Amino acid sequence: MAASTDDMKTGAVTDEFDHASDSYDRLVGANPGYHRDLRTSARRLRLPRRGRGLVLLDLGCGTGASTAALLRAAPEARIVGVDASQGMLDAAEAKSWPRRVTFTRARAEELTPSWVEEHLGGPADAVFAAYVIRNVPDPDRFLAAVMSILRPGGRLALHEYSVADSVLARAVWSAVCWGVVIPAGRAMTGRSDLFSYLWSSVREFDGRARLLERMSCGGLEMVASAPMPGWQYGITHTFVGRRSPDPNVHGPTFESELHA
Repeated sequence: MAASTDDMKTGAVTDEFDHASDSYDRLVGANPGYHRDLRTSARRLRLPRRGRGLVLLDLGCGTGASTAALLRAAPEARIVGVDASQGMLDAAEAKSWPRRVTFTRARAEELTPSWVEEHLGGPADAVFAAYVIRNVPDPDRFLAAVMSILRPGGRLALHEYSVADSVLARAVWSAVCWGVVIPAGRAMTGRSDLFSYLWSSVREFDGRARLLERMSCGGLEMVASAPMPGWQYGITHTFVGRRSPDPNVHGPTFESELHA
């Protein structure tokens, strides 16, 4: 019997990503706009000075697509990619990166201030998390972990599917998954558990309004969202927010409006 969505989130989904890691880049490459949309969300962090002097965390970095998007937005930043799947990390590390880009294995919701002190030398200036919060067992615990590792005034951008608020978006999502994603995933990897989980996890996840509320309740301020263009309009979104700044410490300013 196939694992439930909740069961997948407690560990099985990491195993499935390990299994799919060799084919993952080909799978996402077949999705029109996948890399473009990641770059759009990374730009919406509004990082100043090309990222010079900033330390950025790419949570759920996978095979490095989101890391590449973050590097494009902030080419002079130090970037640490984090993922729970060793297979995905191996695929990411096999690619060519500047020396200021590194990767390490950890579960995103278990990061602590002591962890970032050891691996980053202090709190992150910004966190980018693409397709992560939907996959963790406890989204509120995940947001609390992010808050604990962000410096005051630090920024968070979530790049995520959210269809619960739109009947049309749910219908398009199901049609694409069952007509394209699940058959293609089965053909490339030999099994379909990860891809049927993708369909169901998105269907069951927060609507846009609920996720923004969750972010605000978790202590983030200036929360906002913006959709992606193209066929994923109303399906894939950027959600941004920041940790409240320390009035006695000057840092990069945060733009309240999202810009493509």
